[in-house]
Amino acid sequence: MGEKTINMGGIHPPDIFGLQEEKLKLLKNIFPKLRIISRGEELILIGDPNEVAFFEAKFALMTAHFERFGKLTEENILEIMAQQNGFLPDAGEADKDDELLLYGRNGMAIKARSPNQRRMVSSFKKHDMLFAIGPAGTGKTYTAVALAVRALKNKEVKRIILARPAVEAGENLGFLPGDLKDKLDPYLRPPCAT
Repeated sequence: MGEKTINMGGIHPPDIFGLQEEKLKLLKNIFPKLRIISRGEELILIGDPNEVAFFEAKFALMTAHFERFGKLTEENILEIMAQQNGFLPDAGEADKDDELLLYGRNGMAIKARSPNQRRMVSSFKKHDMLFAIGPAGTGKTYTAVALAVRALKNKEVKRIILARPAVEAGENLGFLPGDLKDKLDPYLRPPCAT
């Protein structure tokens, strides 16, 4: 039997374990052979040394997830426990994985889901400019915005500029006053903020 005390490093216990320790109960169900005791900002583990070491590694991932995203749900805990490799990819490792683009606001992994989206991501790495053409709903804009946000987060670019297309969007441009330039200007120029 081994015993280990883990200091939570200033994290408020209800942030990790929930208000009525429902997440701690979940951990106790996942590790039935391990005795887990929460005392203030300390967590005491009693059990097989291998099981204690495994729990300690997974708990480190849980606290890292909380520090990164500001919350930890039961789904996040189950995802961390289900991981085979034993670590969460950080921003540097996410770039190595062709499918993982970045993590969303709620910690959701944003990935290239289809073969064409993966081709789009690999083309983005090789070229400065990328044109995506295809049917609606295939994730062209979603993937492009995810790539742009990742570049912004990694400080590869200073800003993202969103532009509207210069095509008719269900309206006939013929009724607008002025010549062709006057008709197209509202579609080429972003609206002024007041």
